[in-house]
Amino acid sequence: MVFPFNSIEEFKVNITQDHEIFRNAIREFCDREVSPLVEKGEREKDIPQELKIKAREIGLYGLDVPTEYGGQGGDYLYNIIASEEISRVWSSFATFFLINWMFTHAILTFGNEEQKKNYVTEVAKGEKIAAFANTEPNAGTDVAGIQTTAKKVNDHFVINGKKIFITNGDIADYYLVTARTSAGNPRWKGISMFIIEKDNVKVEGRIGTTGLKASHTAEISFNEAKVPAENLLGEEGMGFKYAVSSFDYARTLVSAQAVGIGQAALEKMIEYSIQRNSFGQKIASFQNVQQHISESLADLYTSRLITYWAGNLKGEDYVVVASLAKFFSTEAVERIVLRAMRVFGGYGVAEATGLERMLRDLQILKTYEGTNDIQRLSAAKFLIRKKLGVEI
Repeated sequence: MVFPFNSIEEFKVNITQDHEIFRNAIREFCDREVSPLVEKGEREKDIPQELKIKAREIGLYGLDVPTEYGGQGGDYLYNIIASEEISRVWSSFATFFLINWMFTHAILTFGNEEQKKNYVTEVAKGEKIAAFANTEPNAGTDVAGIQTTAKKVNDHFVINGKKIFITNGDIADYYLVTARTSAGNPRWKGISMFIIEKDNVKVEGRIGTTGLKASHTAEISFNEAKVPAENLLGEEGMGFKYAVSSFDYARTLVSAQAVGIGQAALEKMIEYSIQRNSFGQKIASFQNVQQHISESLADLYTSRLITYWAGNLKGEDYVVVASLAKFFSTEAVERIVLRAMRVFGGYGVAEATGLERMLRDLQILKTYEGTNDIQRLSAAKFLIRKKLGVEI
């Protein structure tokens, strides 16, 4: 087998008939229920409550959560499919679920039984909203550089610090928060993760962003917040690894968001090229337009394949491919949207087409859950370290 992979088994993409039935159901839901509310949601910078309720009724909050904790008991591919199909219509709505899924995944992976019952169940049922609070004003890509502190006092921790660019930050009921419990050497060993309820969180304000206008990006802070010791997630000092694992989980979902946007942009491009007449013929007959369509189709197919391939992988190779999928797909889809804008001509910059919103949203996708630049470095370093045993 070609380096760095060992077996053809690692290249499988197993999509079942059940997955495709689910995809069709989500696409129908998005076209029927989500699409009419996108303009309103973007204008008001919020997900309409009636849409959240309808999503709860069809079980979108807990797709890969076991049924005993209020979920649907599906596999990771269900999340990828939902992320793609929702983003095809409204990526802000997909981001809302992405953060909830990160929260439940982290607790299911690292939490104890009581934490799973108390926190996962409510979020998986759509009864509570979750947030994942790691980024700080001086610690983004440098996760080990966080300065929020958690000091153990008797039967609780006292937490002080500030977090920024937190999705769902001003509307969440529960937060997963990283904080430094010791100096640590190396630095990451001094970081722990906590489940914190909203009464212990101060919302400093909403942050205006280029894209994902309805994602409720906020700055939050903790001032002598008292958190019960039983709300420590997993082991003390292991929060860095829990956070990195959570980002690995989310990365392929971000790639799927990009694929959904690319699908929408390609559909718009083709439809417009068939409808629009210029110089006495449909513009689809122009070679330049055909080239834009075929190149976009290649970018979309490649992005979808690497995304679903990552979703099928298990073990250490998943981390590498998830990073590759994230930076490749978000940038390939940006090319698709820009081509669509050129095909639309003057209409390409009109808000009504939705293309400019897609382009804005992609700038966030290229940045959150690990910037594209760091994904390039992370994939190379991980591969060289794991496959060749060389530290760089």
